Amino acid sequence: MPLLEVEGFGTVDADAHARLVNAIRATGADIGHRCGGQAKCTTCRVTFAEGEPDEMTRAEHEKLAQTDALGDYRLACQIRVDRPMTVSPLMLAEEMGWDDPGPEPAAEVEPEAEWLPREALEGEEEEED
Repeated sequence: MPLLEVEGFGTVDADAHARLVNAIRATGADIGHRCGGQAKCTTCRVTFAEGEPDEMTRAEHEKLAQTDALGDYRLACQIRVDRPMTVSPLMLAEEMGWDDPGPEPAAEVEPEAEWLPREALEGEEEEED
């Protein structure tokens, strides 16, 4: 089981391939997930101190590109914990003044995930321009 450290909240042994958003919630952090983990809202933002995956889902890439946030943060709803990671959640329900962080995210990454190297996704974007 990979070790997940959530800065300010502690460390947990995450289930192999658990969604990062759910593993973060297991530490007691009320990370935002206002769209229920569908890569539509960007409220599950995290930054990595260690263990950032080189791959990303097409849905994550499209949302971050749409919001001009590529390289600024990652979406925890689109990442599986498959290695030791140290992350900082950027939008917590309490800090944002929300009554709750959002609908319960499913156990598996949604929408149906297609993981690709970030370089490949960035190359596709350049071809479209």
